[in-house]
Amino acid sequence: MKKGLFSKMVATYTVIITISFIIIAAFLSFWFQSYYFAQKEQQLKEEAQFLGGPVIQFFRGGISTADIIQTIEARSKYLKTNIIVTDDYGYVRLVSNPDYDKFIGQQILTSDLDSLRKGLIVKRVGDYGQIFKVPVHTYEVPIAYHGVYKAVIMMSTSVTDLKEPLKDVYEIIWSSALFAIAFACFIIYYFSQKILIKPLKEINNVADKIAKGEVDKRVKLESNDEIGELAYSFNSMADSLEKVEYNRREFLSNVSHEIRSPITSIRGFIGGILDGVIPKDKEKYYLSLTYQEIERLTRLVNDLLDLSAIESGKLKLNTEKVNISEIIRLTVIKFETKIMEKGIKVDVCFNDENIYSVVDRDRITQVITNLIDNAVKYVIEGGYIRISTRFKGGKVYISIFNNGPAIPEEDLKYIWDRFYKVDKSRTSKVSTGLGLPIVRSILTQHEEDIWVENKKNGGVEFTFTLGRAN
Repeated sequence: MKKGLFSKMVATYTVIITISFIIIAAFLSFWFQSYYFAQKEQQLKEEAQFLGGPVIQFFRGGISTADIIQTIEARSKYLKTNIIVTDDYGYVRLVSNPDYDKFIGQQILTSDLDSLRKGLIVKRVGDYGQIFKVPVHTYEVPIAYHGVYKAVIMMSTSVTDLKEPLKDVYEIIWSSALFAIAFACFIIYYFSQKILIKPLKEINNVADKIAKGEVDKRVKLESNDEIGELAYSFNSMADSLEKVEYNRREFLSNVSHEIRSPITSIRGFIGGILDGVIPKDKEKYYLSLTYQEIERLTRLVNDLLDLSAIESGKLKLNTEKVNISEIIRLTVIKFETKIMEKGIKVDVCFNDENIYSVVDRDRITQVITNLIDNAVKYVIEGGYIRISTRFKGGKVYISIFNNGPAIPEEDLKYIWDRFYKVDKSRTSKVSTGLGLPIVRSILTQHEEDIWVENKKNGGVEFTFTLGRAN
């Protein structure tokens, strides 16, 4: 898990978060730089307007050179910028830095004069014609008196000095981004382990134990998300597997018991004959009992093969249009001997003399045979059996009733289970306990239904449906 899903997920989220924070940090850096330069420009513009008054007074002779230079130097130190004042022709008249006294009287403004005379502020980046030794940001602000252009205040700030305050901001932004990335990776790692990886690992461990035969193991997770749903579905699957395993063991136990019983009888009877324990005049009788046990064993094997073929889907239905009424009549005739032996009264009531349905003739014959056999088996001596049909919508409802004892309520839900017998003492020799499961499996394959109910006035009635054909 750590080398697969976990590492891929953490790597993916880390890359996404890193790229996101780098983009955000770059955007913030660019935005703050733009904001800082805009604020600096606004500040210099305001300072230029502030110095505009004293500069105009100087040009008009209202203030001494010493006073104006003192004012310019004070603002230069405050702003950390070099200030140069030129006249309306671009000749230098005042400087804040004594190092630039050599430019006094020289014309340094030429190409920008047209823009300045229009009242436009000019911005430049560079050494300004090699006047400055390092690259500078220069703002040229025109000064007017009564609407007439009179002078220019040049404010030049070293690019390095200008960006120096931004370094601390950049460090804060990128340090915060790196911290956020590291913290986000930790959160992803922690919650991925807690919310996803550990639950999946637990499910995987339980699945491994179930695969090794510990079908009673379950995933113990309480979560309302998809992982919780997965754990619930997994436990449901485990419950089904446990039930399948229980049914398998129960099935093997029942098969072993059902097969062992006739084999034991056969072995005992034949052994008695061979050892001479059974008298000669009784040998035929015991051979007949042996034959009955062999018949019983044959029925059991055949029923098991049929049930296995049906439930595995290997039994293919050969459907055709058949007369259900005719099948019922022929089946009742097959049980004539047993019916007469028990003195049973059989009443057959058809809704229509000829009822047609598209089914597998042999399998539906087996269904009706098993149900009538079940009714004959459980009906009381001299009892009553009623076989009836009725129509409802596009379905035919076939009911087989016998007035034998009711099925206990606690047994009703188990009668469709393999080898289950309500009256084990009476049916141990004549029933395999597979008749009803075979009936339901055949009808299920036909996409039909069957149910049983105890009638209020006594007796038990089985009813199943078939599709009606015109």
